[in-house]
Amino acid sequence: MKALQKQYSSRDMETQQKLQAEMKKLYAKHGVHPMASMLPLIVQLPILIALYQAIWRTQALKTGSFLWLQLGSKDPYYILPILAALFTFASSWLAMKSQPEQNGMTTSMTYLMPVVILITAINVPSALSLYWVISNAFQVGQTLVIQNPFKINREREAKKQAERDRKKTLEKARKRAVRNHKR
Repeated sequence: MKALQKQYSSRDMETQQKLQAEMKKLYAKHGVHPMASMLPLIVQLPILIALYQAIWRTQALKTGSFLWLQLGSKDPYYILPILAALFTFASSWLAMKSQPEQNGMTTSMTYLMPVVILITAINVPSALSLYWVISNAFQVGQTLVIQNPFKINREREAKKQAERDRKKTLEKARKRAVRNHKR
């Protein structure tokens, strides 16, 4: 990515379009999607809107309670909004961690989205905050089990090390062949 950015460093429109095309090819080649951490949030949006409407239109949900919470009103202790923000950060961070290269946008979204979720969760009924906590906690667990970024990074590093070892072995063999040929 950095080599492409250096190669297409000019700010004119044509060069920037070439850079975008090359970046897309690079992402496709390595199976990376730069907006991967945003997809779960976009998918959840219709669910959140429907849940919000259900809370306000259903008396049982509006007056119902769960643990210390009145589901139709805000969390008085701010526990769920904080947990929602923490789990949102964890899920975004894990998604970003598995990418070979991080760009400024994914990094900023990793830190910005939990703040947005925190502010929103403070101001909406606690049932929505509870939904965020449960769904993002599940997402963190699912990511660790199915698409573990630590395992992916270990495998990626092992592949790079194997390639370095192969090149080193080839270089030694070449030097040995040149030395033997001179004799």
